[in-house]
Amino acid sequence: MTGRARHLELPFTGPATFFKAEQRSLTSLAAGDFHVGVLGVPYDFAVGFRPGARFGPAAVRSATGRYAVGPAGYYDFESDAHRLVGAALVDAGDVDVAQLETGESLARVEAAAAALRAAVELPVFVGGDHSMSYPLLRAYGDVPRLHVVQLDAHLDYSAQRNATRYANSSPFRRAVEALPGLVKITTIGLRGVRADSEAFAAARARGHELVSARAVRADLAAVIERLPRGESVYLSVDVDALDAAELPGTGSPEPEGLTYGQVRDLVAATARRNRLVGVDLMELAPDLDPTGRSALLAARLLAETLVAWWEARGGGSQA
Repeated sequence: MTGRARHLELPFTGPATFFKAEQRSLTSLAAGDFHVGVLGVPYDFAVGFRPGARFGPAAVRSATGRYAVGPAGYYDFESDAHRLVGAALVDAGDVDVAQLETGESLARVEAAAAALRAAVELPVFVGGDHSMSYPLLRAYGDVPRLHVVQLDAHLDYSAQRNATRYANSSPFRRAVEALPGLVKITTIGLRGVRADSEAFAAARARGHELVSARAVRADLAAVIERLPRGESVYLSVDVDALDAAELPGTGSPEPEGLTYGQVRDLVAATARRNRLVGVDLMELAPDLDPTGRSALLAARLLAETLVAWWEARGGGSQA
């Protein structure tokens, strides 16, 4: 089968594409053809601990076969409605990164992100380690007032680590240095016994919103009220925001993390309160979880993110 009928296939029937969507090259995409484009960023040369996130895009592609969406969308039994009806998705392939040539890799990722952004309403990027959020955000340099909502166990705001400025511990520090329009970052899910005090002081000095996982567990509704409202938001999800017991397949897992339901609700509230201009999902290292559960959770979260965005933009649902 080809085209839209692929949602009728079994999940493991290939070729694997994001949500079994049509795969098209970036150069062949024309503005208005698709609502959502998904781009893989298979890069993990900037990790300081366990590698493996380069295999994230392939694993998510395979796992999203379980959540392939057809013309009728997803049926929600609680509301007796179909969701994501009419949304057109495309798989835009992977960025061909340049491995150890960091500058070239950053340039290729930024160019690919800009091309996807020009073609679709909502670009979605699947990594890859979190250093890639920096070149992805550079593709939004023309946005006059940009907010980032970051779900993450770690702040990722270090000036440098071991003489490395473009590590997965520094993408948002680099981003605020490069983008005058990036006015605020809201980071939710912070925890752990390892933290960079200089990075936290620098983030506070810029007025960023820093929210611990403990605060989410104590009062999710209160944390939702700390999210931006009415802004252009780039949503960045590091899968280690989730508790390691739920999603172990990541390079730097931390205990006492967020539940899947809490992450889902934070994503939905972010979409509902703002205009999403981009989404990334980072740090899935599928080979660290031989059960495959981590990739399936990541795929499910992307599916629910698309539903939340579609309904917030007015796509609605059908009974």
